[in-house]
Amino acid sequence: MDITNKALCHDCKKDMEIEDGEIRNGLMLDYDNGVEKITVFKCEDCFSKSKELRNYQPCEVYSRVVGYIRPVQQWHKGKKQEYQERNEYKAV
Repeated sequence: MDITNKALCHDCKKDMEIEDGEIRNGLMLDYDNGVEKITVFKCEDCFSKSKELRNYQPCEVYSRVVGYIRPVQQWHKGKKQEYQERNEYKAV
């Protein structure tokens, strides 16, 4: 991974200070999730709190539209807006 670009801490999203390819206020970490290798940056504060990598995969949300269960991210713009405006009712 090229660390000359601007980078953010994976946990707190704080800007990482990178100068001449060296990270001044944190670490670049490689994690293996069994399928792929994931490279992330963590600032020193977040790394001292937790060395674990959390929330690295986006959650895929499914919902039903006219009888078909589909991932919401594959819906067109109008259906996504409708999904955001839905009210959830709970039976008492």
